[in-house]
Amino acid sequence: MDKILQYFTDFTEQQQQQLAALATLYKEWNEKINVISRKDIDSIYLHHVLHSLSIAAITGFAPGSEIIDIGCGGGFPGIPLAIFFPDVKFHLVDSIAKKLSVVSAICEGAKIHNVTIQHTRVEQIKNRKFDYAISRAVAPLKDLWQWGKPLLKKGGDKVGDNLPSGLICLKGGDLHQEISESLTRPTLYSIYDIFPEPFFQEKYIVYVKR
Repeated sequence: MDKILQYFTDFTEQQQQQLAALATLYKEWNEKINVISRKDIDSIYLHHVLHSLSIAAITGFAPGSEIIDIGCGGGFPGIPLAIFFPDVKFHLVDSIAKKLSVVSAICEGAKIHNVTIQHTRVEQIKNRKFDYAISRAVAPLKDLWQWGKPLLKKGGDKVGDNLPSGLICLKGGDLHQEISESLTRPTLYSIYDIFPEPFFQEKYIVYVKR
């Protein structure tokens, strides 16, 4: 939790309480349904929460925006971002129901009210549009763009300092081949440049504009 407050200083008391609740809730639920590796659970704030919040360090989301988290797993990056942006609507989607049961329990336990969940494959979602699609280490960029692009609103203009509508995903390692195969021209942001922690070396935010 101290790592979060080292880089973000303007949380309300409620947001701090919600963030503080995450460690206990995830440890409790991870014993029942494994959504975070056992060796990682003690580093939840650095490896999962701060990693998720790197997106908030490069862009804001306008109040009322709708965001889909593709393959949310145990709730990252969606849950930390939902705490950071309480006036934004987050729709967390995964094909594995037991993971979503953890997401639902975490949101209830931390009193997070701007999250909805859906048990489905993202490519099966029809007749819904979002301002942004987010994801963390779920699939190659080619697939994420193929799934996410049809769900993004057209003409999502830049609002203030916010990025225009698009796909924002967290990835690591050498991305040259993955980007080439995706036929996209993304903007890459080094997370290590944002949070100079050894864990974030060779980790990136990948943004593809709609």
